[in-house]
Amino acid sequence: MTVLEPDTQSSAPPAPGGSTAASSSSWVSELEHEVGDLPLSTRLSIADALTLGNAICGFMAVYFTTTGVLVPHLMGTSDGAMSKHSAANAVTLMLLASVFDLFDGLVARKLRSSAMGAELDNLSDLISFGLAPAYFVVVWGLISDDAHGKVAALAAVMVVLAVVLRLARFSCTTLRDGVFQGMPSPFGAMTVVSLVLLELPFIPTVIGIVGVAWLMVSRVEYPKPRGRLALITFGWTLVSMACLAAWTLGVPGGHALLQAGCALQCIAAGVIPCFATTRRVNTIRANRREARAGVAR
Repeated sequence: MTVLEPDTQSSAPPAPGGSTAASSSSWVSELEHEVGDLPLSTRLSIADALTLGNAICGFMAVYFTTTGVLVPHLMGTSDGAMSKHSAANAVTLMLLASVFDLFDGLVARKLRSSAMGAELDNLSDLISFGLAPAYFVVVWGLISDDAHGKVAALAAVMVVLAVVLRLARFSCTTLRDGVFQGMPSPFGAMTVVSLVLLELPFIPTVIGIVGVAWLMVSRVEYPKPRGRLALITFGWTLVSMACLAAWTLGVPGGHALLQAGCALQCIAAGVIPCFATTRRVNTIRANRREARAGVAR
């Protein structure tokens, strides 16, 4: 911040009985004037506040995974209830981060976003949908009986790299309106976590995690969650949170409900690319047929 040159009155020796207060008041008014002149690029909007909420949720997910799952396991004080509760808290926070990510875009389109809104969004997504799920995979590889820590860490690295590459590509490429190229990082993060919570054997789980990382950097087109699709996405997130709560509280059938929700998430992650690829192939074939028909005429 540039300090304004004080005027002659404020630079003069303070007179007894209140000149110091007058000098302080002068400096306060100057600082307030400078704050009012801050560039628009440094002022946060409502959408930016939601984006920061996304980042906070991602960090707290890492916190709960560490303090409630990893540390008790390393100290030998872990029990099933503590690990279940903390794991559910971590996943719930990642789901809440996806809600913030959903609404910050909607709010930015309806109101406004600051000049650094896109950068804030990318950095927050990296924390919540790159670091948090990858760290979840690392901890799973350390505490599970049939898991291999180094292999799980390698799969986690691939998830982080996929999110980094995806966000970088999103920042420097322009696509047609209404679609993403590659699996959106919130959807990918939830799929990675669902694969872990399904409690499948280690090798199929790692293969699934690597597959999700590949889908995030693929060229498969995914629709953006707008309008009805945004409502469906929000509703599915609430249902997922309810499944986690039922599992944590030990509700009868809560574990089966959680497994069903994770399975549906994984099925959707596999089915959507198939539909998108089939539609793209059909579009290409139709365009070729039209081109051939035009040449024949």
